[in-house]
Amino acid sequence: MKKIKILLFIALACILVLPFSVFAEGEEETTSSNKEVTLYFFRGEGCSHCAEFESWLEEIEPEYGNLFEVKDYETWYNEDNQKLMNEVAEVRGEEVEGVPYIIIGNKSWKGFAEDYKGEILNEIQSSYDTAPSKRYDVMKFVDSASDKTDKISAVDVIVTLVIVVIAALVVVGVVAARKNTK
Repeated sequence: MKKIKILLFIALACILVLPFSVFAEGEEETTSSNKEVTLYFFRGEGCSHCAEFESWLEEIEPEYGNLFEVKDYETWYNEDNQKLMNEVAEVRGEEVEGVPYIIIGNKSWKGFAEDYKGEILNEIQSSYDTAPSKRYDVMKFVDSASDKTDKISAVDVIVTLVIVVIAALVVVGVVAARKNTK
């Protein structure tokens, strides 16, 4: 009887601990420990407007660099990045015919002009002032291969958990059956 209690305790511990460790890992991915705002920058190598935007980012780096991080995607020579840009635009309900395509939070800019600088800085500051867990991130809605991998691995963990629980129950049943036949 003592062995059955120990096995039941182990099975219960697995049932209680494993799901929380899975959810803690997933939560860690979605809530960033840094507070920087993500600025998605789709660009073309050799694009003059893209180069102008990059120069402006370098200019504002000393004052605002701690507020944002740039995720840069070259789209003219990289088909995967071109596809990603189109998926992002589709998720946002926009059509993108060129670069630069700039996204911060739930706002986007097609091209780059002097008039955009104030808007972009305002959006960086506004997003920065929003808790990281409450920020809109378009990449969470894009159907990418990495998202599918994360979902599959979570399903694999749950299936593994179910198998462990079933195996523990079988062991408990066998031990109980042996105990009753003696």
